[in-house]
Amino acid sequence: MLTGDILTHDLDVDGILRLTLNDPGRRNALSEAMLAELAGAFARAGADPAVRIIILAAKGPAFCAGHDLKEMTAGRAGADGGRAYFAQVLTQCSGVMQGIVTCPKPVIAEVTGVATAAGCQLVASCDLAIAAQTATFSTPGVHIGLFCSTPMVALSRNVGSKHAMEMLLTGDMIPADRAAEMGLINRTAAVEDLRDAVMELARKIASKSSMTLATGKGAFYAQRDMTLSEAYDYATQVMVDNMLARDAEEGIGAFIAKRPPVWLDA
Repeated sequence: MLTGDILTHDLDVDGILRLTLNDPGRRNALSEAMLAELAGAFARAGADPAVRIIILAAKGPAFCAGHDLKEMTAGRAGADGGRAYFAQVLTQCSGVMQGIVTCPKPVIAEVTGVATAAGCQLVASCDLAIAAQTATFSTPGVHIGLFCSTPMVALSRNVGSKHAMEMLLTGDMIPADRAAEMGLINRTAAVEDLRDAVMELARKIASKSSMTLATGKGAFYAQRDMTLSEAYDYATQVMVDNMLARDAEEGIGAFIAKRPPVWLDA
């Protein structure tokens, strides 16, 4: 295990990388330092062939409380009232969220506690999410005069418009079971069973060809904003290229021969 001040890294023999937000005293806020750690961790994991899947977890009662508002407030001291600083931090945060989506490795959020504002955005940005039954979610910016506009991007791409707008306009806290109904998370688990549930899902996915997973994840996000005909044209070409890959030949051959496939990840 590699341990940093605010983010820990643990890669097991199955290629499952556990990244743990480790700043419970600040409720795992997305400070500048935390954002930098996350950006680097996802970039390195995406390029590391030993990593097959990533779990994003957190230490303490809060999964992530969003931006560090004390740090943000200090940024107002600039001659421009904080404009340049706010732009820098929010751009940095947006880069992390996009880095999760563009990372070729699947990412599962393991949510043990409260996920608010950019913390909720972090959960929504992950490919999959399982939460403890006691976890809660909100985009509470409206309570402090700050609409959660950047969390809105991830939220609106994962839940229906009416559900997203209700969260954004009211700032209400959403319990885990409701978050699952809305599609913000995949499902819930008892607190004591959460890690096992996440690991079971991670191991299942990690057993697949990493080439196939990277191909599918990239294609999924690329086609979402295309027209129907554009999406089918794009997906057809992706599938043609996929069919020509060695792992597709191996997987189909193994299925026909009724034997386990031996992935080359290529």
